[in-house]
Amino acid sequence: MAIVYSFGGLSAMILATVMIKGAMGIVVASSKKRETLLATSQDITLKIKGFNGQVTRVDEGCSLYAIGVNYGTLGDNLPPPSQVAHFLKTQTNIDRVKIFDVNTTIIKAFANTNILVSVTVPNGDIPSLTDPRNARRWIDTNIKPYYPATKIHYICVGTEVLHWGPQDLIDNLVPAMKVLHAGLVKEGFDEIKISSPHSLGILMSSDPPSGASFRPGWDVGSLGPMLQFLKETKSGFMVNPYTYFGWSPANNNFCLFKPNDGLFDKATGITYTNQFDQLMDAVHVSMKKLGYPDVEIVVAETGWPSGGDPANVHANPTNAAEYIGGLMKKVSSGDGTPLMPGRKFETYIFALFNENLKGPSLDEKNFGLFQPNFTQVYNVGIMHASQGPSPSPSGSIADTPTSSADAPSSSSGPFDDAPFFNKTTPFTGSPGQAPPGSSTTTAPNANANVRESSIGTTSMNVFFAVRSAVVVILAIYLLV
Repeated sequence: MAIVYSFGGLSAMILATVMIKGAMGIVVASSKKRETLLATSQDITLKIKGFNGQVTRVDEGCSLYAIGVNYGTLGDNLPPPSQVAHFLKTQTNIDRVKIFDVNTTIIKAFANTNILVSVTVPNGDIPSLTDPRNARRWIDTNIKPYYPATKIHYICVGTEVLHWGPQDLIDNLVPAMKVLHAGLVKEGFDEIKISSPHSLGILMSSDPPSGASFRPGWDVGSLGPMLQFLKETKSGFMVNPYTYFGWSPANNNFCLFKPNDGLFDKATGITYTNQFDQLMDAVHVSMKKLGYPDVEIVVAETGWPSGGDPANVHANPTNAAEYIGGLMKKVSSGDGTPLMPGRKFETYIFALFNENLKGPSLDEKNFGLFQPNFTQVYNVGIMHASQGPSPSPSGSIADTPTSSADAPSSSSGPFDDAPFFNKTTPFTGSPGQAPPGSSTTTAPNANANVRESSIGTTSMNVFFAVRSAVVVILAIYLLV
C-alpha cells in the first residue's frame, strides 16, 4: 500500500497512482504551489522543484480533502488558541479558519503555521470604518502587527448584516468594505481579501433554483454594488447555506447527500440530488440576474449538529457525519453544481468545537467537529490518521474550564458565531427593504435508492484515471 505524505504544511490532492521503478507510489500536487512529490511504500523518493521544506508522513489511506472551519469561542472549557493552532496544523486536514472577531490571541497563535486565518469586523464597527482614518487605525491595530507571519486571508466585514440590520449598518456596509480595501492596498497588504457573509435570507426563494432571485431592495441597493466590488478585487461572495434547517422527514436523504429521487427544475431540466447544490445554484442564478455569474462563491458557514433538543430528532451524530462527509467530498471533488460545473468552493464548516455557552437550543451547542478536549465528535476523515467515516460519538466533553492565560475570549456579540436560523433578534430595516426569511425549499419526492455513493466519489475516480497518463509523464520527468 502506498503511504501518503504532506509537505511544508501545504494541503495536497492526489492526482494519480503510478508504478515507477517497481514501487507503488502516489503523485501529490500542492494546491498552492507547483510542487510534486512521489512517496513510495518503502521510503520517500523525492525530486521536488522549488521546495526545501519538511516532509512528514500523514498516514495510509487518509483523506486529503483540505477544508476550512469556523473557530467560535462561546465556551468556558475551550483549549487555549496555541494548542488549537498546533492541533490543526499537525493532526488535521484543516488548512484555514474563520473567527468571528479580531481576537489577537488567536491571530498570534496561528503565526507561522501556514494556516489561513479570516477575521471579522464586528457589525457595530462598520459605520466608523467608512472614514479612511479610522480604517487605517483599524488596520494598524488588528492586521499590521500580525501579518504576514499570520496568513490573514479575508477580512469579513460584519456577519449577516443584511439579515439583521439596522438600516444604518446596511447602508454603510459596502462603503466600509471599499475603504478597508483601499487601506490594505496602501499598506501593501493587497493579498488580503474583503467580503461579508450573508444568510440565505437574501433570497426570495431557492425552489426552483432557476427562479431564484435576491430580495427586492437588497438586490440593487446592496448586493449589486457589493458584487461589483468583489469582482474588481477578485474576492468571493460569502453565503451561509444550512441544509439542516431545511430538513423534514420527507427530504432527509436530499439534505444529507444520500440517494433520493431528487428535485426537478422544469426550466432547466435538471434534477437536483442534494439540497446543497440546490441552494448554491439558487445563489448563482440570483447573482447572474444582477450580471455577476463569475464571482466566486465562498461557503462561509455550513454544518449539522450532532445533538439537539428532543424535538429535533435529525440532530444526531449519524446525520452530522453523513452531511459533513458528503460536503467535504462535494466541495473538494471539482464536480461543482449543475449550473456551476467544474467549480470548487472554498468552504468553512460550522464549527470547530462544541460550545457550551451557546443557545438557547441544544442544537447550537453541538455543531462542533470536536469536543473541547480535541476528541472527534464523529469521524469524517478530517484527521490525518482517519480511515473513513464513522458516525459514532467518540469521547466526552471536557467540563472544566481552561485556566490558560491565552484562552480565547467570547465573541463580541451574542449572535456572532451562530447560524442565522436560530437567532431571534428581529429585523429592523426601513420600509422598502425586504425582511429576512429562511431559504425556502420544497421537499423532493419520496426518497429512492438512485445511486450507491456520495456525490463526487465516482467523478473523482474518473478524473484521476484521465489524468494518470499526464501525471506519469510528469513524475518520470521529475525523477530523471
